[in-house]
Amino acid sequence: MKLSSLNWKNVEDYLKNNDLCILPIGSTEQHAFLSLSTDSIFAEKISLDAAEPLNIPVFPVMPYGHTPLFREYPGTVSLRMETLGSIVEDVLNSLSHYGFRRIFIVNGHGGNIPVAEIIEKWKTNKPDVRVKFHSWWKAPKTWAKISEIDPVASHASWMENFKWTRLKDVTQPDYQKKMTDIEKLKQSTPEEVRRILGDGNYGGFYQRNDEEMNQIWEVAVNETRELILSEWD
Repeated sequence: MKLSSLNWKNVEDYLKNNDLCILPIGSTEQHAFLSLSTDSIFAEKISLDAAEPLNIPVFPVMPYGHTPLFREYPGTVSLRMETLGSIVEDVLNSLSHYGFRRIFIVNGHGGNIPVAEIIEKWKTNKPDVRVKFHSWWKAPKTWAKISEIDPVASHASWMENFKWTRLKDVTQPDYQKKMTDIEKLKQSTPEEVRRILGDGNYGGFYQRNDEEMNQIWEVAVNETRELILSEWD
């Protein structure tokens, strides 16, 4: 359930019986022909879909992440990792203050993954709080399903092209783009990244059929829900 559908009394009542919540984090960055909010859309939607039958509150998605390589693509917003880490820590401090002791973070953006280490350090001062950090597309079952359908899958390619990340009246290219040298890309400047990538797709087809995409989403939602319900160390 969306936190925006609750008031503070609802949360206080909820915490009398449950200490679990979900925090989605995403980014605002270029995704070729897809929405600039793709990663945030994913993080929020998979959180809500996984939590729906569990009646667990889902906090508003954090819309900005760490994405410095895409600085030359207009609309991209990048936070320094120190800034992102501080924001996440502040949010965790607020949640734990009110009694949330199990916090499930759904991450929708690769550049945010290092924040997991910051969270581990934060937890050393909060021994009674448990946090799980889940990058949904990298989870074993979900990635296996993606690879089964098409192993050439990458940023801004078909694997991120769902009905909810497409833009109205935007036509997707109908060819398979050659895969980019990712290691070379990581060593490049933002100006070089734009020159190398062009439209922003790392490589692969731009779109596949919705039946395949729905299969991936079903696996991803179920896997996320399983992790929410699994043991909390």
